[in-house]
Amino acid sequence: MPSALTASQIREAFLKFFEERGHRRVASSSLVPANDPTLLFTNAGMVQFKDVFTGREKRDYSRATTSQKCVRAGGKHNDLDNVGYTARHHTFFEMLGNFSFGDYFKADAIAYGWEFVTKTLGLDKERLAVTVFNGEGGVPWDEEAYELWAKQGVPRERVYKLGMKDNFWAMGDTGPCGPCSEIHYHQGNDIPCVEEAAGKPCQGVACDCDRWLEIWNLVFMQFERKEKDAPLIPLPKPSIDTGAGLERIASVVQGKRSNYETDLFQNIIATVSQLCGKTYSQEGGASMRVVADHSRAAAFLIADGVQPSNEGRGYVLRRIMRRAIRHGTLLGLEDVFFFKVVDRVIDLMSDAYPDLRQNRTFILEVCRHEEASFRETLNRGLKLIDEEVSRMKGSGEKVLQGDKVWDLHSTYGFPWDLTEIILRERGFGVDLEGFNKKKQEEADKNKFTGSGDKGVGDVYLKLVEKLGPSEFLGYEGEGHEGEGSLRAIVKDGVEVTEANTGDKVELVLDRTPFYGESGGQVGDTGRIVGHGGKSVAQVKDAQRPVPGLVVHSVEVTEGTFKVGDMVQAGVDNERRKSIRANHSATHLLHKALKLVLGEHVKQAGSVVAPDYLRFDFSNFSPATPEQLEQVEDLVNGWIRDNAAAETRIMKLEDAKKSGAVAMFGEKYGETVRVVTVHPESTELCGGTHVRRSGDIGLFKITSESGVASGVRRIVALTGIGAFQYLREQEHELRRAAALLKTNPKELSKRVEATQKRIKELEHKVEELAVKGSSAGSKDLLEQAREVNGMKVLATRVEGADDNILRGLADQLRDRIRSGVVAIGGEKDGRAIILVAATKDVVAKGINAGALVREMAKEVGGKGGGKADMAQAGGPDAAKLPAALDKLYELVKGAGAA
Repeated sequence: MPSALTASQIREAFLKFFEERGHRRVASSSLVPANDPTLLFTNAGMVQFKDVFTGREKRDYSRATTSQKCVRAGGKHNDLDNVGYTARHHTFFEMLGNFSFGDYFKADAIAYGWEFVTKTLGLDKERLAVTVFNGEGGVPWDEEAYELWAKQGVPRERVYKLGMKDNFWAMGDTGPCGPCSEIHYHQGNDIPCVEEAAGKPCQGVACDCDRWLEIWNLVFMQFERKEKDAPLIPLPKPSIDTGAGLERIASVVQGKRSNYETDLFQNIIATVSQLCGKTYSQEGGASMRVVADHSRAAAFLIADGVQPSNEGRGYVLRRIMRRAIRHGTLLGLEDVFFFKVVDRVIDLMSDAYPDLRQNRTFILEVCRHEEASFRETLNRGLKLIDEEVSRMKGSGEKVLQGDKVWDLHSTYGFPWDLTEIILRERGFGVDLEGFNKKKQEEADKNKFTGSGDKGVGDVYLKLVEKLGPSEFLGYEGEGHEGEGSLRAIVKDGVEVTEANTGDKVELVLDRTPFYGESGGQVGDTGRIVGHGGKSVAQVKDAQRPVPGLVVHSVEVTEGTFKVGDMVQAGVDNERRKSIRANHSATHLLHKALKLVLGEHVKQAGSVVAPDYLRFDFSNFSPATPEQLEQVEDLVNGWIRDNAAAETRIMKLEDAKKSGAVAMFGEKYGETVRVVTVHPESTELCGGTHVRRSGDIGLFKITSESGVASGVRRIVALTGIGAFQYLREQEHELRRAAALLKTNPKELSKRVEATQKRIKELEHKVEELAVKGSSAGSKDLLEQAREVNGMKVLATRVEGADDNILRGLADQLRDRIRSGVVAIGGEKDGRAIILVAATKDVVAKGINAGALVREMAKEVGGKGGGKADMAQAGGPDAAKLPAALDKLYELVKGAGAA
């Protein structure tokens, strides 16, 4: 093959090479790990096969090859701050991999790797070297790999031995582990070396310089460690895990010294260059690299369902996007631009990753919304920085305190590094040590401890391996009763052989009509009966702790159950019918939202219970009442059609091609259930559903609200629940009409008239209060003090609200002529503080906003405003006197400065 392969050609060549050698081509898994809740993002090719390597999961193939999308931008693997400034660091990258699950081992893995690199890619053998494990920590050196590389024709002097740090891999303190072997490519001795710069010799393949570039890593999983620091035990079926970064291989094949010089990035950088009107060679190359890299990460993370937020994965995405946007502003891009770069990424990469194309509208809308929001943050942050600069000039400070930088960063979303740049331009410094201290304190509070997924106990993993999956009887016929064999009993996490009256245990049957909670649908309840009715267990819940295994949480109310008993299982069918109706309604709701709000709508979670349904979806503004009525009309219309529901078992790829909607976060097998509740709605779903759309009865939305940035939530009812809700609303309407002595049809007119009358009365009361305050303002002025040549008044007014305090502050400021006025009051247990300053003292450096922020700390609150008028509030009204007294101290300090 020619040497100047594109990255896409390299990816395809790799996958085809291993397909031809008996490997199953497996699609990349999501960037949100499905089988490791402790991992922030998928960061290696083996993540989706973790349970296969450990034996927890069985697949119908023993060889696999993938091009796995990965992100390293948070948690342990965090390269974010280096991205754009080095040749190899990225937030998003692709890892090419070939895997053997107890099939071939070192000989074939080494032969495959050498053949692909030297023959398929055509790399010069004279520029290649390999490494093997040298033996360390009681583990023998990998002589077998050493000899196998020599057998491939690699000169022994170019087979280097490295230690644990570089050439030994472990999943953790315990579990599978083994030596590694790497292929390195020599880029040239003209590349600078940090060791030589320090007067030491270059360390070759072990050096941190880029003269030798690792392009291939073979992990030989041949041991297992049962306990920490325990001796290694040989695995009965050693396995292979290969990782080869596409970006690195592309740079070598295309003769580039930097990954950013390859076609993977140059096409994206060209878009950035066109948008900003600058060439890549000009100043700003680092910023262009940042935007290009981060646009790839954003596109793929959003496609996998991650949305910008202030915690967890969403926070990492937000930081990536805001970093890119900030670098865009450094390039002179003042208008919303980032979505245009992301759109180019979708064009370039959707052939390999079709999910990008399928979710294009949604991805671009998220990017557009986040940038528009962040640009507002930038404008707000600049105003706050202006206030701080004004304050520092007045006080003579030269460095902005770390807690102030943190407040800008955490409260207002203003990047700390941008704060530093702006202040440096204005001749001020930033207390980065104090900022980092606050940052670390917050990081310690908010460490990523998992995605919230339920931990899986080993007992269930062993059960599913020993017993196989539970056969679910709930799809056929009535589906709420069936006979099964009691295969296992679990009590307090341990297998037992029997359960007696009063015991709370978990029962596992070979066949069950009970649906185990999954996909948002709650588990069934009911009862299990044995010994001709002499033994009874009330089923409180049914769960699916591992795929395929249904576990019944029960309380034995009569008799004894023993492993091996034949039992009759019966689901609470009325409850099941309500669940089925609500589940089918979520499918219709999903389709209706897409039609009314747009195709960007994506399911972001659901709860299907017997008494309600909850549906979370992506949208960047609240649905209007008119839109919600449209949604209700569509769903109820489809219900009235009484269309027959249809279920088909299909291959996953065929189902997606047919237009069936797949849910984010669900892990699908190679065959899937495709449910059509109505011709308008077809989704992949393993839940239980109605036989006809008319069985839903009635659909009524009870609320629509926001739950996160860009995520809305609808709660709705169906059937008898919806009818009862409407009846209750009718009763409330009649009661309200009776209280206002009118009929329901005239209620809104009567309420409007009543509200108008109330406002008129409130206005009259306020006028009287202001007049009273005005009359007393002359007496208040007598309390003013002389501080640094200006009049200062801080006083408390009882029984006044915000408007009255503001009016009084204006009057006192006008009458004091030159000075500062602070008025405090209490409303509903909270302290209110107004500070007003005359124009002449503002010109001298007095800032009402800065003063009120410091006073607010006394009452446990925050505040702000303009230099001549500002307001604050706080929960501790008892400290209001101390807050008001502080004004004199603050003005004195400002004047002295």
